[in-house]
Amino acid sequence: MSLYPPPAARPTFATTLRSFAQGDAFPLQRLQDLCDQEHVLFGQGADDVWTPAVTLWAFLGQCLAGSKCCVAAVARVLVLRVALGLPPCSAATGAYCKARAKLPEPWLRRLTLQVGQAVEDGVPDSWRWHSKRVLLADGAECSLPDTPENQKAYPQPGSQQPGLGFPMIRLVVLLTFTSAALVGCALGPHQGKETGETALFRTLLDQVRAGDVVVADRYYCSYWQVALLRECGADACCRLHQRRRYDFRKGRRLGKGDHVVSWAKPARPAWMDEDTYARLPETLSVREVRVVVTAPGCRSREILVATTLTDARAYPKEDIEELYHKRWHVELDIRSIKQTLKMDMLSCKTPEMVRKEVWAHLLAYNLVRQAMAEAARAKHTTPRQLSFAGAVHTLNAFRWALLLGAPERQGELVRAVLLAIGTHPVAERPGRCEPRKVKRRPKGYPRMMKPRAQERAELLQGAEA
Repeated sequence: MSLYPPPAARPTFATTLRSFAQGDAFPLQRLQDLCDQEHVLFGQGADDVWTPAVTLWAFLGQCLAGSKCCVAAVARVLVLRVALGLPPCSAATGAYCKARAKLPEPWLRRLTLQVGQAVEDGVPDSWRWHSKRVLLADGAECSLPDTPENQKAYPQPGSQQPGLGFPMIRLVVLLTFTSAALVGCALGPHQGKETGETALFRTLLDQVRAGDVVVADRYYCSYWQVALLRECGADACCRLHQRRRYDFRKGRRLGKGDHVVSWAKPARPAWMDEDTYARLPETLSVREVRVVVTAPGCRSREILVATTLTDARAYPKEDIEELYHKRWHVELDIRSIKQTLKMDMLSCKTPEMVRKEVWAHLLAYNLVRQAMAEAARAKHTTPRQLSFAGAVHTLNAFRWALLLGAPERQGELVRAVLLAIGTHPVAERPGRCEPRKVKRRPKGYPRMMKPRAQERAELLQGAEA
């Protein structure tokens, strides 16, 4: 008796969705429509192995796997074809790397954002804060391979000496609080003109909807960021910038440590055009709230929050405190992307492939978040109470069962996956206080303090001597 099913057609985009326990969560037709719109048409021959669907499946598998090498990615495709009764493909990586380079970056970006929006739009209203979509904004950096192409597009920080550092790419992300799905991301160099977090954040304003609430740290608390969000019909909630003065004896008093003041429009900055400057209002009504931190172990004893949610009856002071407290979740989500998915150090050697690698990781992240949202709904809990790492491990373990199981058993398998994801809750640890130090020191070689070519030359000179 054969261990594998009878010969079948080659894998399609349904294979990609099945491996993430998607079911009908993200419509297959929408994915195929995006292919047509972005002209993703390679691999159309009857005998072609590396179709867009197979290439995307292998790329996403790389993002979730412990080993991110292309050899392992091609080996998984080889196993898949043999298990489906198809002729085995070559184990060499050249064809896969060429096919991966043909995936358009706009296609990966649109697919990532549409999956993220679908995740958030499908959550129950009871999970939301005051029935609003709360967006968490923050920035992060990733290290790239030290190649001339990457150095030119994404130079290393100026604090690193030539030949000793690595190119750096900056990301600014928009993550939803309810489902932790990514609905916006901007990429740029780590340094240079108009490459800061706020400059990249302004490019994401088209992803902000009317009625949203954007929560961010004090770096985003400027007149211009708040005014541009209000122009989109959204509200802001940020920690008050350290250079902005406050006086609770002034303004319209709402309660102790709670008042509404008027911010005047500053002079036009160099990056803003005159039409935009003239369009923005002369003043902004901003609510300032003092939050006293009594929990032991916290560095800040007092936090000042600025928000455009000025209605104290609809949004009491305690709710504003709770809203800003949710900002810390964006740090945990970025940690999940960079550490659990191992995106802190990327592997592609050209800027074009680096950006595709970033979007592939973010797409895999959103697909995992979709499975977590379904698991939370089945468990009668919220996605924030489930472990992202546990979900990744579960999907990796169930991959082949989801792909090779009989069609009539797909529903049963998906329910098993969701049940397993729901059994990995994030522990409640109130008042947790840990030193930011490590006990186990990594073993390895001493750090390189000279360029590699110089170190190599010195070794060769010593060998000759």
